[in-house]
Amino acid sequence: MAAVCVLLVLILLHKTDLCSSVAVSSTDAVLITVDQSGKGDYRRIQEAINAVASNNSELVYISIKPGIYREKIVVPADKPFITLSGTEGSNTTITWNDGGDIFDSPTFSVMASDFVARYLTIRNDFGTTGKGIALRVSADRAAFYGCQILSYQDTLLDDFGRHYYYNCYIEGATDFICGNAASLFESCQLHSLAKNLGTITAQHRNSPSENTGFTFLGCKITGLDGGTTLGRPWGPFSRVIYAHTYMSSAISPDGWQDWDDPRKERTVYYGEYKCYGPGADRSKRVRWSRELSRDESLPFLNKAMIGGRSWLRPTPVHFKKHVK
Repeated sequence: MAAVCVLLVLILLHKTDLCSSVAVSSTDAVLITVDQSGKGDYRRIQEAINAVASNNSELVYISIKPGIYREKIVVPADKPFITLSGTEGSNTTITWNDGGDIFDSPTFSVMASDFVARYLTIRNDFGTTGKGIALRVSADRAAFYGCQILSYQDTLLDDFGRHYYYNCYIEGATDFICGNAASLFESCQLHSLAKNLGTITAQHRNSPSENTGFTFLGCKITGLDGGTTLGRPWGPFSRVIYAHTYMSSAISPDGWQDWDDPRKERTVYYGEYKCYGPGADRSKRVRWSRELSRDESLPFLNKAMIGGRSWLRPTPVHFKKHVK
């Protein structure tokens, strides 16, 4: 019976994904350029986003010329199918310095579905004295390629929806990937700035019926020796998987925290599968984390966990000019 229910959910998700993509061509897009020198359609990124029609139903590709853009960006919920692309993650930077509330402080907030970001640095310069979110993703079907996401505490608020991060660099010290999304991080680097008591993830799954969690596949963890754990439970059924991931000596021997609530040790799902490096030694891991078998790890080792085959789209190859 449980298997039938899971199958029905997957079918419904698949139908939803198909409905979301029929309105757009995967190879054609409206091209908008952002250039601080004035040679593009707009000088500021938010101006380009504002120019997209509400209830948009076609792909919009916003090409951002290199530079440091001091802006607080919001992609509103009524503007799906937008791609924001720099040329290299290291030379196209969006930065702000707000702190405090996790929903108000982000430098960059994605509220629209079917969003893509490529080759951008997204940074919050708030500092080390509190929460300063660089990127908030509160929408379904969002993908990030070759991006750098930088802050100190709560760097990436991976709030809800299905998300894919590929070849991204994510930096922070405390709970620097947090939220209740269903997300696959593939070939990403996670860099801890913590000298001690650092935590990479704070996943917020609240019940076993929620199909959410963070999977890190083929990633690399770096940072100062011994000061960081792999995660702690924001929600009682927090779920985080690391597979085929290099763990440097930045990872503490115990590996995981219970956030001073031993009751959560019985309900969290924290797993490791074929990880390697000095921080992957499980001989001193907390007893309530799991060394996964091949069969246990299989559901987390591909894009099926986020339904990605039906909504991840290629970069457009044909463009038409934006008309102001």
